[in-house]
Order: sequence, then C-alpha cells, then structure tokens
Amino acid sequence: MACRPVERDHTDFRSFLEMIAVSAKMWPMAQSKKKSQKTKLFLAVYLGTQASMTKWEKLPAKVRRERESAGVKAWVAWEAKNKKAIVDMGAPLGPTKRINRRGVTSVRNDLTAYTIVRAISQAAAAKMFENHPHFMIFPGTGVELMECLEIPGMN
Repeated sequence: MACRPVERDHTDFRSFLEMIAVSAKMWPMAQSKKKSQKTKLFLAVYLGTQASMTKWEKLPAKVRRERESAGVKAWVAWEAKNKKAIVDMGAPLGPTKRINRRGVTSVRNDLTAYTIVRAISQAAAAKMFENHPHFMIFPGTGVELMECLEIPGMN
C-alpha cells in the first residue's frame, strides 16, 4: 500500500496550531496579548559565516582575547540597555538537522544564535540591533529580524 499524505482542511490545521499554542503554552504571542496590545514580538537571528569565523580564528591570540573581552562587555551593556524589551535573551545555536519527507539530514546554515524582543514596530526593534557587538566586535555577519506573527484564527 502506497503512503499518501493525509489531507486536512484549514480548520483542522488551525485547531492543531491552537492546541499547540494554547494548551502547550509554547507560542509567545498567546502570552503577549495579555501584556500589551501596542507592542509586537520579534525574533532576531544572529548570522555568521564559516569564512568570518575562519578569519577570526586566524587573528593573533592576544588580539582575539582583547576583542573577546571587549565584545563580552559590549554585549552585557547592550543587554542592560535593552533589558525592558528583551523577552528571551536566547542562546547560541548548535548543529542543524533538516527534517522533511525524505528523512533527517545534517545541514549547514549561517544561523548562530537568537533573541526575542518586544517593540512597537520592526523599525524600532531593528534600531536595538544597530552596531550590535555580534557584528561590530565578534565575527558575526549580521542580525536578521522577523516579526512573530499571530497564528491565524487565534484572535
């Protein structure tokens, strides 16, 4: 017997998402409505390439240690400055697995860490990350910022 994808209508999928978001309490937007109607959540993804890391690793040890020290101080200062807006400081990201219909494979991407912030707009959230130590001092190549949208039908 051939394996066929199960067809579901949009309402069943919406119910499934609602069950995950509300029952498991894993969707931040479900909680954010209670706190504020004016602000939105944004996922900041820190990026870095293998090339930028290789360049960093080739720095003389003394220079790298000095930059690491300055970078940690700058990151702590950034965190203190944006403390009220940070919902989840996040964490570094490890090796990636891609899971799809074909199975599970190891993949490489440029994602290195994440943070979740609250702001009135994407522009306001982006302003928090201007001149961030991730790419100004450390070998990161940038930060990408996406609004965490509400799941349709969960108003």
